[in-house]
Amino acid sequence: MKKTAALLCLLLLAALLPSCGDKTPAAGPDDVRDVPQDVELTLWTFPVGNWGNPTAVSNILAGFHKEYPDIHVSVEYLSYDSGDEAISQAVAGGRAPDMVLEGPERLVANWGEKGWMVDLSDLWESGQAGEIYANIRNACRHRNGAYYEFPICMSAHCMAINYDLFREADALRYIDEESHTWTTEGFINAVNALTAYGQESAGILYCKNQSGDQGTRALVTNLYGGAFTDSGHTRFTVDSEENRRALQLLYDLEGVTFEPDLSSTDAIDRFCKKETAMCFCWNASLEVQQTINNPDLDFEVFPIAFPTDQDVPELQGGIWGLGIFDSGSEERIEAAKTFIRYITENSGPYTKAVLASSYWPVRDIGSIYENDMLMTEYSVFMPYMGDYYQITPGWTEARTAWWQLLGKIGAGTDVAEAVKDFPAPY
Repeated sequence: MKKTAALLCLLLLAALLPSCGDKTPAAGPDDVRDVPQDVELTLWTFPVGNWGNPTAVSNILAGFHKEYPDIHVSVEYLSYDSGDEAISQAVAGGRAPDMVLEGPERLVANWGEKGWMVDLSDLWESGQAGEIYANIRNACRHRNGAYYEFPICMSAHCMAINYDLFREADALRYIDEESHTWTTEGFINAVNALTAYGQESAGILYCKNQSGDQGTRALVTNLYGGAFTDSGHTRFTVDSEENRRALQLLYDLEGVTFEPDLSSTDAIDRFCKKETAMCFCWNASLEVQQTINNPDLDFEVFPIAFPTDQDVPELQGGIWGLGIFDSGSEERIEAAKTFIRYITENSGPYTKAVLASSYWPVRDIGSIYENDMLMTEYSVFMPYMGDYYQITPGWTEARTAWWQLLGKIGAGTDVAEAVKDFPAPY
């Protein structure tokens, strides 16, 4: 692929970035903190870019351990297929990790809602917290006023097409290559062109579980300008004329299938093997990982926004950061806050942490991907970031209801009946 060299450079940069600038600024007279001594902390991290790579994470931790030798952080690496269950079992067994790296939909709307997390409001009152973008700040705050996450990076999820196959099927004329966008009509025409060319599978709506559900949600809501929740994040609005129309279109469209036995991981694998022409679960970090690690990926990937009949698409935003589980130990909690301050308040460690994610900073720190072809390409999606609604009450239940809803429609349930009273009674 054309982007392989650039991706290799990005991976190496994230893993090998030197620790210059790691020193924590001296505390001022009104900012004196007692650093805990001889504390063992555990950090569990979901695979957010190279935060799932032990080499990259060890490089980040090396600077911290040098600065704070009396606080040791050990890491456990989770997957999205089993990570939620691992966390639930750990909490039930009284062995929850001290810290976890993930997003507000888990840290705020799920574990924070259950009372498992520590309020990090004090971290939001110091350092560079005031420079964090307002929409990111809002997403990290629970409706009770507590902040259960301190963010590190953000991105806008998109989809991807097999550029080579689209060219062979004469379907490239239906996309805007400069803006990486297309219309609903263009999407329909492209799917028809692919099937006429002989491509049996144009796209897969995977619905085995909640993994990658940001892609299927964005596909449905964008097609005809629908929404998943109201603007105030008080209720779910899946049962709307726009969403019903979109779901019916996808069900009727030859070449697009609902697959209850496939997860997003399975769908990505089929896309990389050229078994399907497009993938509804994609982002910059994923392209880095697949290009470096997947030998089946031997075609040009073209990232693109979800098709829409509106003026601009609204992409599902991703936010990732650190949260602290309430261990009941003030010493461990303060040590975990020391780690978060180190990662987020100092330019060297913060830049390294963002680079490891293969995403973008949550505050303006200038260009960290200068002359990087891949990240320049994906930066086109950032202005399309839509509302972060995953903190709506009942979000955990709604995620389960969503993939079950798709499975029911794929099995032949009438769309109007399937979306009625969402998320109950799934």
